[in-house]
Amino acid sequence: MRSLESALRAGVEAANGPLDQRDSDTIVQPGSPGAGASCSLCKDWPVRKANVLRVDCDYDDADPDGYRSGVANVSQAVGGEALAAKVYELPAGESVCPYHYEYEEEWLLVLEGAVVVRTPAGEEEVARGEMICFPRGPAGAHKVTNRGEAVARIVMFSSAREPAVAVYPDSDKIGVWPGNPDDKVMLRRADGNVDYWDGES
Repeated sequence: MRSLESALRAGVEAANGPLDQRDSDTIVQPGSPGAGASCSLCKDWPVRKANVLRVDCDYDDADPDGYRSGVANVSQAVGGEALAAKVYELPAGESVCPYHYEYEEEWLLVLEGAVVVRTPAGEEEVARGEMICFPRGPAGAHKVTNRGEAVARIVMFSSAREPAVAVYPDSDKIGVWPGNPDDKVMLRRADGNVDYWDGES
């Protein structure tokens, strides 16, 4: 197994320069008593963690009644880029977002309490520990509401890619987030129904 240790050492040195003897001793062979212990690789890339059960959720005073939920961007806290994961705290009677769908999959995991999920198929209670996948497009339209008396806590997962589009069927709105805040748009579908060549020269 000496060749494996040599390969690990060579990889670390290629990325970080020569290792001293102390660092090289911390590179262990798979199956050895020290396997899984701290090594130079672990020190170079420290693990960032967030506890989804205890993280504090921030509330926005500008949110209207019925949508006063707290949120914590845990994917950002741990350095995520491709996946968006947000913890929401829902007091009794509050919802996360209006009924909407996106063109990326979204996932819901209930951490505490229970919520009612509205979809094109109707409403269904989702209990602690249960998970739902909302497909992209109109079939994945959803709204998450806490109809119980206790505070509920959930995690929503989706893609962090931009541009992003969300459609709100109840109000016939479309939101577009291109990645540049100056270009963000929220409009009613009828407002955007102009000819492709309108205003062009």
